[in-house]
Amino acid sequence: MRLSLPRIIPALKNGAILFRGKPLTINKSLHNHSTVVLGGKPHIFSKAHLYCSPTFTQVKGLHQNHYNMSSTQGKPITCTAAVAYAAGKPLTVEQIVVDPPKAHEVRIKIEYTAVCHTDAYTLSGIDPEGAFPSILGHEGSGIVESVGEGVTNVKVGDHVIALYTAECGKCKFCKSGKTNLCGSVRATQGKGVMPDGTSRFHNQKGEPLLHFMGCSTFSQYTVVADVSVVAVDPKAPLDSISLLGCGVTTGYGAAIKTANVQKGDTVAVFGAGTVGLSVVQGAKSRGASKIIVVDINNDKKQWSFDFGATDFVNPKEDLKEGETIVQKLIEMTDGGLEYTFDCTGNVKVMRDALEACHKGWGESIIIGVAGAGEEISTRPFQLVTGRVWKGSAFGGIKGRSEMGGLIEDYQNGKLKVDEFITHRRPFTEINDAFEDLHHGDCLRTVLDLAK
Repeated sequence: MRLSLPRIIPALKNGAILFRGKPLTINKSLHNHSTVVLGGKPHIFSKAHLYCSPTFTQVKGLHQNHYNMSSTQGKPITCTAAVAYAAGKPLTVEQIVVDPPKAHEVRIKIEYTAVCHTDAYTLSGIDPEGAFPSILGHEGSGIVESVGEGVTNVKVGDHVIALYTAECGKCKFCKSGKTNLCGSVRATQGKGVMPDGTSRFHNQKGEPLLHFMGCSTFSQYTVVADVSVVAVDPKAPLDSISLLGCGVTTGYGAAIKTANVQKGDTVAVFGAGTVGLSVVQGAKSRGASKIIVVDINNDKKQWSFDFGATDFVNPKEDLKEGETIVQKLIEMTDGGLEYTFDCTGNVKVMRDALEACHKGWGESIIIGVAGAGEEISTRPFQLVTGRVWKGSAFGGIKGRSEMGGLIEDYQNGKLKVDEFITHRRPFTEINDAFEDLHHGDCLRTVLDLAK
């Protein structure tokens, strides 16, 4: 029988749900929002694909307030994580201890995480903020296991996405209405610690492990500041929406928000990875008349067209003798582009992207992150004659107040997300996932932290 909402008062006892003192049997497809029925012997949560042990029961029609409080709340949790002990070295998959959240902190059971180029960038050692030993990962989704004192924006059982760009709504940046950058936790986040200056991670030797980008999703459990997490529609699949924690949001937002591409505009995107292709689909959604993808890997050509590009240029193969990519793009667009986007992190490409803009009004958006100590340059005349250089972090999107709209776009088929998942692996194969990232046939590898 299907149980009506007002009559469900589940209680946790010895790994089984009780209803009016009698054990419930859980349909094994409960993780697909099936039903709960009375009768039979107690069903152990871990064998029913539930989030009750150690978190909560998710049942279609069951209000989020009707959950079993976690048996691990207020206690340290031992779990598996991938630890970066040194730059340039493989991650070490091992057992760590995750402390309970303090005031205004949230502990999340990470279900899925993807590997982003930023993780590889930091692990390589060229990130000026890179610090070790640490737990990397910033593109992940999961379920709230417990919350600290004063947390009001999420609760136990919520499906959430971790946010590397916080949103407090109170600081100078948030209140300005001019940026999505938030100053509330930036100083400590950059140092790899929580707002109180300490870490919630320790290895089995008791040594502290640093946090990363305020997220650290390469762990089965993580602790984040309450301003760095957003609750999402539980009907959205967690494996897919993990990508909204960085890559897809960054590119899509850069097109529709930072640049605010309009119908008929011409656009060039340098770099056809997840971020670049998300720029492409953002520009297409706005009705751009020409969307040119520039990439040296021909394997990215079909993907580019699939996401909405009108043209693909490989600078190594498609230029005439003596012709530059800037000259080629200017010729293709009758004087230059309205908008260009650098998604490579290469400072020379950043210059080419600017100089391919149309005189008088062209704008170039820098998304890619360059290595430590690198600088951009161009002749001042390029800017004097009306071209604009600007940057974009997380696509200009405010994670807590605007993520819901992106989820709706995905659910309505307006925003492609699933198409970026080219590889799937168990979490224990995370080092192989880093290798995937450097192959031309990979956009995103999603890791299942239960495996």
